[in-house]
Amino acid sequence: MTSDLLAPLDLAFWNIESDRHPMHLGALGIFAADSPGAARHAAELLATRSVAVPGLRMRIRDAWPPFGGAVRAEDAHFDPARHVHLACVARDFHAAAGELMERPLNRARPPWEVHVLPDEDGTSFAVLFKFHHALADGLRALTLAAGVMDPLPEAAPRRPKPAPAPATGPGPRVPDLAGTLDLLRRRVGEVGQALDIGASVALATLGFLDTAPALTADATGTRRTAGVVVDIDDIHRIRKGTGGTVNDVLIAAVAGALRRWLTGRGESGDGVRPRALIPVSRRRPRDAHPGGNRLSGYLIRLPVAEPDPLERLRLVRTAMDRNKEAGPNRGAGAVALLADHVPPVGHRLGGPVVAQAARLLFDILVTSVPLPGIGLRLGGCPLTAVYPFAPLAQGQSLAVAVSTYRGNVHYGLIADAEAVPDLDHLAEALRAEIAELGEAADGAR
Repeated sequence: MTSDLLAPLDLAFWNIESDRHPMHLGALGIFAADSPGAARHAAELLATRSVAVPGLRMRIRDAWPPFGGAVRAEDAHFDPARHVHLACVARDFHAAAGELMERPLNRARPPWEVHVLPDEDGTSFAVLFKFHHALADGLRALTLAAGVMDPLPEAAPRRPKPAPAPATGPGPRVPDLAGTLDLLRRRVGEVGQALDIGASVALATLGFLDTAPALTADATGTRRTAGVVVDIDDIHRIRKGTGGTVNDVLIAAVAGALRRWLTGRGESGDGVRPRALIPVSRRRPRDAHPGGNRLSGYLIRLPVAEPDPLERLRLVRTAMDRNKEAGPNRGAGAVALLADHVPPVGHRLGGPVVAQAARLLFDILVTSVPLPGIGLRLGGCPLTAVYPFAPLAQGQSLAVAVSTYRGNVHYGLIADAEAVPDLDHLAEALRAEIAELGEAADGAR
């Protein structure tokens, strides 16, 4: 039976979870149905194909000896019927998704679920994927989900590269003094990096009062989701007129939407500068360790208080450029890297404390999840839209995830249902903000 030790960050995600604050991410895919039985057929395919995806058969259990660590181990009793569920007819896909995202995954089984949701008239169905963050980050979750979709068209075979010549030099040697000193310097550098990140985190907590009450309300464990679709050409038009990156535009739109939303709630956006955590993947192509999380992040102040949309975009672009110049391994946003400096027993014992500290570190999560440019299908039914959902940590009222698919940008919004009962209003504000930002960019040319 295969198994591998959980990396420190995976172990942290596993231990900060509670029943009221599940740490799973998700994605709601909408498919065009080609027959009244398309949803049932999709559920059958998902169950059958999941058996052939090794990562979906892995459960998480305590390591031995029991010093706080955990391992991924193949579930000898894996049953896809426990993970793939065909739901009743859903009148509102997002309403159903919100209720399903509330429920923690079964920690005694491989920590993932799929829910297939037929619509009322049989013209479409939705599929909600749920993966525990200890099992996968966004890129890894995409790989696992792709494994149960219809096979993609095969690319033209590449000519194999010639095998490297066998080494002819001397065999392994005992490390010399220079090698030992180099290893010591690297270890000292790692300690210095940890201290730098810790100091940045402490400074970031000083701005805790610059956020809005709507983002810091006591969490209840309930969930609500919403989605927004934007033409990617509109985003590119804004970017070309203002400079920066597509991601800068997408983040600035969130800042403007929060300002509109707060105003609509009768709250002032003046003086509001919530701390947004922008996750950064450290995963590389052909990663030798495909499982688990490879994450760092940037921490920026969303310029909600700024009334001018173009100035908001400029401020976001400046903040992101500053973070990129420093790199993803420094600053308060790289707090995830501190997990590497904590022993397993520290994650086990300190998990509840760390979970409660998330609210002190940042106010809102804004993350991007890439999707393949080619169209995906399930049982021959095309995927027409996909809304990613980020985990909502304890003390967090709102998280925003973004994916680009087939010419459209999809915002997936997830919130505490009681803290943010008007999430649909925030979605409307996001649409309006992107429209205004486009008009402002056109007028500035």
